[in-house]
Amino acid sequence: MTSGFLKRLYVFFALEVGTRTVRILGVTAHPTAAWATQLARNLMADLGGRAAGFRYLLRDRDSRYPPQAFDAVFTADGIEILKTTPQAPRMNAHAERFIRTARAECTDRLLICNEQHLRHVLAEYAERCDSSRPHRALDLRAPADEADVIAFPAQRIQRHDVLGGLIHEYRNAA
Repeated sequence: MTSGFLKRLYVFFALEVGTRTVRILGVTAHPTAAWATQLARNLMADLGGRAAGFRYLLRDRDSRYPPQAFDAVFTADGIEILKTTPQAPRMNAHAERFIRTARAECTDRLLICNEQHLRHVLAEYAERCDSSRPHRALDLRAPADEADVIAFPAQRIQRHDVLGGLIHEYRNAA
């Protein structure tokens, strides 16, 4: 019997390429086809009417995605499924970049104890990525930033710690 401490965990996430918005959908030690399909249903329910704006879903060829059930969740809303070519990480470069950045900035610096801990850490990290991490493709704005707002230099800067001080964010002091 294993305690659940220090074991491999799998993360299911979605990344909207146009906005660079990250969604952590699930964490588990034992991914199954039913688990992946349910997370796909949850994603589509969360997107609601916004799902009509998506044309493609790019995914890898992992055997955990049952072709019929998993793909049917997306094709029912008119989203075309594109599968990555085997051993072609550049085909899904945006997701690969998020994984590399999340590992370098976050998970490689922490001792993750269990699924709940990883879920919490990644949720906080994804919130940081969406609300304050600048992206070159978005003209150094975060995905949640307003496009028409130009930040003026602040007289005072205040430091805000994320993930217990692992990452430091700097904001205008009010």
